[in-house]
Amino acid sequence: MATVNLGSIKFKWKGTYAGGTAYTIDDVVSYNGSSYICIQASTGNLPTDTAYFEQMSSAGTNGTDGTDLTTTLTTQGDIVYRDASGLQRLGAGTSGQVLQTGGTGANPSWVDAGGGKVLQVLTATDSTQRQTTSSTFTNASTTLSVTITPSSTSSKILINVTTGWYDNASGGTTYLSIFRDSTNLGNSSTGMLSMALYDMQSGVAITHLDSPSSTSALTYELRMRCGAGTSRINQQSSMGNIVVMEIGA
Repeated sequence: MATVNLGSIKFKWKGTYAGGTAYTIDDVVSYNGSSYICIQASTGNLPTDTAYFEQMSSAGTNGTDGTDLTTTLTTQGDIVYRDASGLQRLGAGTSGQVLQTGGTGANPSWVDAGGGKVLQVLTATDSTQRQTTSSTFTNASTTLSVTITPSSTSSKILINVTTGWYDNASGGTTYLSIFRDSTNLGNSSTGMLSMALYDMQSGVAITHLDSPSSTSALTYELRMRCGAGTSRINQQSSMGNIVVMEIGA
């Protein structure tokens, strides 16, 4: 009856190849980072000799036949990408930046975050009743005014103003508008809000998205003019409020 040595029916790991070692079938050795299995007993024949060995696995990159990532990635936050010639390092961007692809055939890069991100917010309030009989736009309240310096010419500025207002003339009309410096951001004649009320009051809210294309200091403020009688804001102890936000493009 034939005897089978079950312990021999498996690969036998022999470690790094040594020229003076006798290798038998199913011995496995490592050589230059790759692994080989012996298919014919021999001594002194390199694993690359296909008459005696077959390759089981191939060496990865080691700095000679590829890119060594341990030397390519040198700093925490680095990432690796492939350019036209091989693997490259992209150093960490600045805080808040996002990674942007350049598309096929281009390298990625770090860019400032955009897409509607709020970059800064400034506010001002006024609880004092203000009034005017002027037929031209005047500063409705010296405190309902905010000066903001955009960080980029591509930024937009969102302005929101709320207040209570009143006109005491029969058929009287009050005009309210937001100004950027001396520029009326509403209709040049009526402003952004036009109502004719007699002996009545109302709460109002004005919202405008401005594209100043500037990195200079800009002042946004509420202005009003009167069509008849006396126009008032912050009526009946209501508080006026202006909120100015820089929105990243």
